[in-house]
Amino acid sequence: MKRIISLTIVLLLATRLGAEPLRITITDGVIEPLPFAAPPFVAETSGGQQYAEKISQLVAQDLSGTGLFREIPRQAHISNITSFASPVQFSDWKAINAQALVIGAVSTSLNGNVTVKVRIFDVFAGQTLGDEAGYKLVGKVAGWRKIGHKVSDIIYSHLTGESGYFDSRIVFVSEGGRKGARKKRLAIMDYDGANLRYLTDSSSSSSIVIAPRFSPTGDRVLFTSYKTGFPQIYLLDVGSRRSRPIQNSQGTMTFSPRFSPDGNSVVYSREQGGNSDIYLFSLKTERNRRLTRSPAIDTAPSFSPDGSQIVFESDRSGNQQLYVMSASGGAPKRISFKQGRYGTPVWSPRGDMIAFTKQNRGRFHIGVMRVDGREERLLTASFLDEGPTWSPNGRVIAFTRETQGTNGTSHLYSVDVSGRNLRAIPTPDGASDAAWSPLNP
Repeated sequence: MKRIISLTIVLLLATRLGAEPLRITITDGVIEPLPFAAPPFVAETSGGQQYAEKISQLVAQDLSGTGLFREIPRQAHISNITSFASPVQFSDWKAINAQALVIGAVSTSLNGNVTVKVRIFDVFAGQTLGDEAGYKLVGKVAGWRKIGHKVSDIIYSHLTGESGYFDSRIVFVSEGGRKGARKKRLAIMDYDGANLRYLTDSSSSSSIVIAPRFSPTGDRVLFTSYKTGFPQIYLLDVGSRRSRPIQNSQGTMTFSPRFSPDGNSVVYSREQGGNSDIYLFSLKTERNRRLTRSPAIDTAPSFSPDGSQIVFESDRSGNQQLYVMSASGGAPKRISFKQGRYGTPVWSPRGDMIAFTKQNRGRFHIGVMRVDGREERLLTASFLDEGPTWSPNGRVIAFTRETQGTNGTSHLYSVDVSGRNLRAIPTPDGASDAAWSPLNP
């Protein structure tokens, strides 16, 4: 019997009394995507036509891009949806083997708003999923992509029982120029690469920035800058793009920052006298607290979602390994024991797993393990994969992949936590050091 990976997606189709929920079990990393139909959304006003088509396409792209769903081509549709409120002819959708059906309608108003309505159906059970009347979202016309992603999140949630991740952003380091002399600046974009804008400039080599990290509310970003000639942590307001150092480090090097889950503190690494330890800095009191005291290099800390523990990397055992300790400090516990070196650990938003970078036998991997080190699985392998970051729902991991050679470049990729659905994330230039935001408000 084939080994079954401990990942089961319960699709909440046929949820009424007496109906069996449809289950998809991923076996050996292979899954048959759920076929769904998303006919063009109905334009309920003349101005809504262009947005009806754009939003219905975006929703289909979001769902198909997960690897969990497969869109049935529109040319295969038997029925046409001409009214949002019309009864659904389920037999026509069964005939083309659609298991889920998405119907939408779009209208615009003179005040510049766009309204999107959506209904979701379990075709074989002949039932509505969620609210019988559907869901309605209203926003500015200029923000139609945001509304489309929110629609996708609603659909995804009803089909999987998990929260979505489409209405989120990624902050990263945009890299321009030749290898070895690249200029780096912070950039932010939608999860799918759209709406990119730059948060810092790249006027000189001293403006190099690395390791951006979102706040729990998504409106601030921590990053490390070499503006003063040595690494120092800065705090940036995403809206205004203004930044400031979070403390006077007095010539010491500070780096690898991350917010605490409440957003009031920053855990980071501080090098002093040739030694690197983990510190906690309060943004309210501006006081530091030292959490580790070791002659080793302790770095790359990451909080658990409940704020009670911190995972970090350390070479105190002789090479890079992963350790977990209380958020107040104390004796850390090693959790990585297999061959190779481990680094850049990040706690899943669900709290059940830790993602990491692993180097072993000349290859780099993105992997995951349970918080106690059990069930380690490697999801990728290449010349250089590093820097994992979790999607808001803990389903997908984004990371940096660098190609080999003198002209090698870095780009962003994503992979499902099962190891499936490896995809490139489009960026105009080279990219690295990604961090995924929480869901947008």
